[in-house]
Amino acid sequence: MAKGPRYCVPFRRRREGKTDYQLRRALVSSGLSRLVTRGTSKHMVVQIVEARVLGDEVIASVHSQELTKNFGWKGYCGNVPAAYLTGFLCGLRAVASGVKKAILDMGLQSPTRSSRSFAALKGALDAGVSVAHDKETLPDEKRVQGQHIVSYAKGLSSNPEAYQYRFSKYLSQELRPEQLAEHFASTKEKILSSFKKAEVKKRERKRGKD
Repeated sequence: MAKGPRYCVPFRRRREGKTDYQLRRALVSSGLSRLVTRGTSKHMVVQIVEARVLGDEVIASVHSQELTKNFGWKGYCGNVPAAYLTGFLCGLRAVASGVKKAILDMGLQSPTRSSRSFAALKGALDAGVSVAHDKETLPDEKRVQGQHIVSYAKGLSSNPEAYQYRFSKYLSQELRPEQLAEHFASTKEKILSSFKKAEVKKRERKRGKD
């Protein structure tokens, strides 16, 4: 370990490899809300966060488990289609809360083209949140819908044992992986419908007060 009168011990989260403070300073200095994307091996979390003097304030937050609990998602919660839907739902909540513009915060994740973080970004963009980005990094519509998973499942169908092993979660939920694209579309429609109903109720309440 370095020693000497000029040596400064890095902040704990920097030592633990959790926070790049130079990057965080640049993001906070932008003055924009941060679209924070974080993923685990099984799930995806997307948040809209604003920096405050006393600490970060979460404006909108979505965990991919909500897709299963509230919208009937039967697929895996940690893949690209789930990341898109998580970002889409978070984007709708952000817009409803008055957030129109944000900056992407991927933390210490490597910016890999068409990754889950960029799928979540695409979802937020489609929901109406403006975020500066390079279009080349976003996954295409087929990947967002899970067509790459559908193709893999079709190719593996000739090997029943491997097929059963790879897609056991899908099959346990009575969803054949070949139907993932259709299931994705129906889940997205459910998310949109829930927000449309919420908007109607909000307008009715407003009229009642007037």
